[in-house]
Amino acid sequence: MSKIIALTDYKGNFGSKHEDIPYRSGMDQNKLTLYFKELQHDLVFVPFSEIDFTSKSYIDTFFIYTSSEDPNYYYKEFIEDIVYALQISGAIAIPHYNFLRANNNKVFMELLREIVLPKQFCKLTTYKFGTYEELLNHIDKISYPIVIKGSEGASGTSVFLSKNKQDLISKVKKVSKTFSAKEYFWELGRTYKHKGYKKDSMYRDKYILQEFIPNLQKDWKVLVFGKRYYILTRYARENDFRASGSKTNYKSGTKSELTDKILDFAKQIFEKLDIPHVSLDIAFDGEKYYLIEMQGLYFGTSIINMSDAYFVHNNEGWIPENNNIELEKVYADCISEHINQ
Repeated sequence: MSKIIALTDYKGNFGSKHEDIPYRSGMDQNKLTLYFKELQHDLVFVPFSEIDFTSKSYIDTFFIYTSSEDPNYYYKEFIEDIVYALQISGAIAIPHYNFLRANNNKVFMELLREIVLPKQFCKLTTYKFGTYEELLNHIDKISYPIVIKGSEGASGTSVFLSKNKQDLISKVKKVSKTFSAKEYFWELGRTYKHKGYKKDSMYRDKYILQEFIPNLQKDWKVLVFGKRYYILTRYARENDFRASGSKTNYKSGTKSELTDKILDFAKQIFEKLDIPHVSLDIAFDGEKYYLIEMQGLYFGTSIINMSDAYFVHNNEGWIPENNNIELEKVYADCISEHINQ
């Protein structure tokens, strides 16, 4: 029986689960222990803060872990430190640290996508910037309309559409604003004291600009857990271009407006990522499929609760199977499958 260490946060929680009890407590750890044991894995829960690099060797040890969406992502930064250090020490982190770095980090998500996925999945022109001032050096290259995405945030909360240069400037300033009165006056003083000094930007929150796909009325959220594919059709909000976060007109499972080609597209992406599970946002403009976003861990799981079926692929194509399996079992299966590969 192989050992797997599951890293828990400062509240003792592991993972994310829709309609968890108590609220925001993550997956049921007793169920996880049971399901992993059935798969011949000894699951041990350990807090991030108790990992000791001075007296223990973690070479070739399997680690699974949670992430965090705490305000300003302070604790997530600590989690990143621990997971990255584990990988440096020779441990096997599942998923790879790269996907933790990309979690709720749209800038790194785009960079990772460009590196690990072939160009066929990266069809949208995207710009990455760390300040408002960097945009100004490229602003004459921008075609409108263009989508602005703050690096952090979910459910479309930091996503905007800009139709011209002035609107773009205004919304980028809003997304990237890091203004501090104290900092501003210190910088102003430096310009008087030091000739030729260039002030630090007051707009340093990173963001991306992404090519706009016109006339989209819906997109698809696909959750992949190993061999199981869960799919949700999301319709754009009324008088809005965003589908994410609308929470209305959702259709899941066999009721979703899916095609085999959507699932084929998701499968092709998943097989390139070397990861046990992933959340994919996919759009279709009538001719091409687009991967809008991806998350490798700590993503929402409400689709599982909403769906009457998930889909598996075999020699006959995509087959729906009754969705009567709880999340902890689905998760344990895909982790074990990934390790055994």
